[in-house]
Amino acid sequence: MAYGNAAIADGRRENRDEVHYRARAIDADGRSLQLLVVNISPGGFMARCDSDIADGSRLRIALPGRGMQMAQVRWALGGRIGCQLERSIPLADYHQLLATLTR
Repeated sequence: MAYGNAAIADGRRENRDEVHYRARAIDADGRSLQLLVVNISPGGFMARCDSDIADGSRLRIALPGRGMQMAQVRWALGGRIGCQLERSIPLADYHQLLATLTR
């Protein structure tokens, strides 16, 4: 069965762009985490992470040209986390970020 728009099919508000970006993040306890961001949108991202991270956790993630951004873990499952950025990235800035992440 084809849904047409995956963002609508799984309840997302925004489409995601596929990337392969290794990012550094810091959890609320100050613990450094290594993430592999696999998709991103102006309002959030999904990443792979070897560390256990609970739903509701807050992270600071380093994004090129954006510095440290606050995000909340909305779900965690099997080494993957889905995060919502505290502040959405303005569209023009997002396109610049995406160009950097996909180089």
